[in-house]
Amino acid sequence: MKTNFINNILQNTRRPEGFWGRIILRAMNRGHAQLAEWGFSHVEWGKKWTVLDIGCGGGANIARMLDLCPQGIIHGMDVSEESVAFARRLNRKALDRRCFITPGRAEELLYDADTFDMVTAFETIYFWTDPEKAFAEVYRVLKPGGQFMICCEAGDPADTRWTRRIEGMVIHPVREIKNMLSQTGFSHINIYKGDKGQFCITAAEDEAATFRPQL
Repeated sequence: MKTNFINNILQNTRRPEGFWGRIILRAMNRGHAQLAEWGFSHVEWGKKWTVLDIGCGGGANIARMLDLCPQGIIHGMDVSEESVAFARRLNRKALDRRCFITPGRAEELLYDADTFDMVTAFETIYFWTDPEKAFAEVYRVLKPGGQFMICCEAGDPADTRWTRRIEGMVIHPVREIKNMLSQTGFSHINIYKGDKGQFCITAAEDEAATFRPQL
């Protein structure tokens, strides 16, 4: 009974809803902070960039990117209405001025082509129903030379600790993600791996993008 209760709560990592969804969002904002900062370190951020954070969750990464791009505009989107509301509250001082957060799906981005300098996806591709279609959408909305960053804690499909408890969660091998990005048209693909299994992938439409060297 206890295990079933915990598993029910864990479904909110996929699509937060209600009271437990808000609890999970608070926990993810704190728990994913170190991963996000590690991912941010691999990019030379532009002060005036326009950025999209797909699967923005509780909005902590949006807040950080508002600092990284002090003259830029940050967009966030999430399939969860609870996440959208939570992220809006967290970033309310910049909301509708430099920050815009809306519901949406990775496979169907509601933005014009050539809009963003950077698109990010933290801890979210596990739940994309069609990653190849989503990557094509990201490619479409990026400006020429624009950059795409994927950052995840889990990259080993053999590790089923979470996938057997969270419905719809799929861990994609890093090589598979790289191949999908390459087939989509991305180039300058860099892979960074952490000492706890986490990984960060950066990719661009062409060689104009600038990334930090691996530390």
